[in-house]
Amino acid sequence: MHAPYANKAFPIPLVAAVGPGSQPEEEGFDYLPMPKGMATYHPQVLPEPEVLAAQQGCVRALRETLAALRALHASGLAAAPTKVIDLGELTDDDRLLLNQVLGEGEVAAQVRTTFPVPQVAASANRVHVQESVFAGVWRVLHLGAEGQVLRDRIEVGAVPQPLLDAAAEDGIRAPAPHEAAQPSPALPEGVMNAPSLLAELEQQRRLWKPGDAPHVINLTLLPLTPADSEFLTEQVGEGRVVILSRGYGNCRITTTRLPRTWRVTYFNSTDINILDTLEVCRVPEVACASLEDLEDSAQRLAEVLDWVEAP
Repeated sequence: MHAPYANKAFPIPLVAAVGPGSQPEEEGFDYLPMPKGMATYHPQVLPEPEVLAAQQGCVRALRETLAALRALHASGLAAAPTKVIDLGELTDDDRLLLNQVLGEGEVAAQVRTTFPVPQVAASANRVHVQESVFAGVWRVLHLGAEGQVLRDRIEVGAVPQPLLDAAAEDGIRAPAPHEAAQPSPALPEGVMNAPSLLAELEQQRRLWKPGDAPHVINLTLLPLTPADSEFLTEQVGEGRVVILSRGYGNCRITTTRLPRTWRVTYFNSTDINILDTLEVCRVPEVACASLEDLEDSAQRLAEVLDWVEAP
C-alpha cells in the first residue's frame, strides 16, 4: 500500500514507397517493442475483522461512505454533487486502517498551485486526489504551501468537486495567449488548419450546456502540420488540473486555459502516444465514475462491512 500523501509523477510520420527496389533489403523483421507491463486490479489486503472492528472511527467513515454511495446511486444523477466525509477527527490508527481498506484505484489527480507557463497567479494551496479501489470513492487532500495537510476528506461521486472548481477557475482566470496578447498581423509560417479548429472550439464552448454530450476533436486523425500542432498547443495552453487514468497504458487529462475545454492524450503500455483529443465538456468521461460504478462499489463495500460485523 502506497502512502496516499505521496506525490506521483504523471506518468510517426509514414512515407509509403512502392515498386521494385523501394523496400530495404534487410534480413529479418523489425517489430515494435512488446508491452513490458500493464496495470491490473489487485484486491486490497484487509486486516482481520476484529482489528478493523476495534477502530470505530474507521468503521464509521466506511459506513458514511456506503450511505453516500447508495444515496447517489438512488438519485440516478451521474453528475450529482459529491458527498463529503471529513476525516479530520480520525486517530492515526484509524487513518492507517482506512488507507488499507480503501487502497488505490486507477485514477489519480492533482490541482497544481501554478500554471505550467505562469501568466496568472493561482492559489497557494494544492489538492491531491486518489481514487480508491471502490470506484467513485475518492481520497482528497488539501495541502498548504509547505506540504502540510489542511483537510483530509473522502468524496463520493463521479468526480471530486475541487477538480471541477479548479477547471472552472482556469477558464476564467487564465486567458489563452491569443486572447491576452495583441492581435498578430500574420499566422506563423506553416500554420494551416489550427485556426479553423480554434474557431470550432470557440463555437462549441458557446453552444455546450450541462447534460450535453462531449464535443471531441480527434487531433490524431487530422492533417496537422508540425506548425499547426505547436500553434494549437500554444493557443489552448495548459491549466492546473492534471488527471492520470492508469489501465492498459495511461490516459493523461489536463485542463486548458479555455473554459470547458480539456486535452486528453492516450498512451499505450509502451508509452507511445496513440490518441490525442480536445474535448468540450464538463469533464472527460474517462475520468468519471458512472452510476454502475457507484452501485458496484456500494455492493463491495457493504460486503466488507458485513464481514467486519459478522458474529
